[in-house]
Amino acid sequence: MKGKQKLNARQVAELFSGLEKADGAAEEKTRSGAVVRPYKLGQDDLSVLGDLHGLRAINERFCRLARGTFFPMLQVQPRISAFPPAIKRFDDYADQLENFVSLTTSEAVELRGSTLTVMTPAFVSLLTQTFFGGRLAQAARPRDEFTLAERRVIQTVCDGLNAALAEAWSETLPVRFEQQSQEDNLQFASFVGSSEVVVICSFMVQLPETASAEFDLLYPLETLKPVLAQLRARTQSEQVRSDAAWRARLERAVLSVPLRMTARLGDAEVALHTLRAARAGRAEPVPIAPRPRLYVDGKPLCEVEIGRASAQAAVRVTRALSDHAQRKETA
Repeated sequence: MKGKQKLNARQVAELFSGLEKADGAAEEKTRSGAVVRPYKLGQDDLSVLGDLHGLRAINERFCRLARGTFFPMLQVQPRISAFPPAIKRFDDYADQLENFVSLTTSEAVELRGSTLTVMTPAFVSLLTQTFFGGRLAQAARPRDEFTLAERRVIQTVCDGLNAALAEAWSETLPVRFEQQSQEDNLQFASFVGSSEVVVICSFMVQLPETASAEFDLLYPLETLKPVLAQLRARTQSEQVRSDAAWRARLERAVLSVPLRMTARLGDAEVALHTLRAARAGRAEPVPIAPRPRLYVDGKPLCEVEIGRASAQAAVRVTRALSDHAQRKETA
């Protein structure tokens, strides 16, 4: 057996699941030659619920917001990506997990349901280690319980993830997520019944110079049923939210646009014979009335006075022109 890798619990569960699907996919042919496969309502493929486009969009927003939760722990800005939501029975999902994992149950207040956050012991140890100044590397040692420091880190991380999740849901539905309990054994997690259907949202945390970590977020299907129509929709919300950072960047960009400024002293009518008689050193009077004006890109902006500042010609604004005066001047 030297050189062979042992399958973990998730890989074994997927192997058996594939064998069961292969055995149960017996097909029959009708007289017309059409291929028919037996289907049991409520027991076979759950993809008939439709693609949850809305939940995918929520998960993408959650990935961006969750980075701020992990940054104080990891001291680096991780890259978080979301897998497409999967729909399974809870016992099928539990078969893929080790017995010892971090299980945090939170209440989704407005949805009148709950969520379950699942993190592996290796990921919890990594977060605790880096939070207290340790090296960013995953330790491959067997675990059977969490320390008090690790439990505190789990609580802090789950509170941050709940806040990020509430912000991600806000464009679809205002929902509050409040942490309720923590467990480390699936047998004691009072989340849902083993035969109930859950929606599984898996996330990958990519870290520099070490293996990626994963954590899962589970919703009972009964919790999401009241908003399934919204979660199937491709368009999420018509609400326009104010983004202060984006507005500040836009303002800086607009205020940095270069404009040509021109100071016009006045206008005068000159006869043709005067222009023909123009010579170097000859002065011609030009009336400055009513006042010199400042033009920006050819449009009058304000009245000015001519002066000098630091050995350079300058103008001083005396009065801003009204919109009516600007339109009249332009016309």
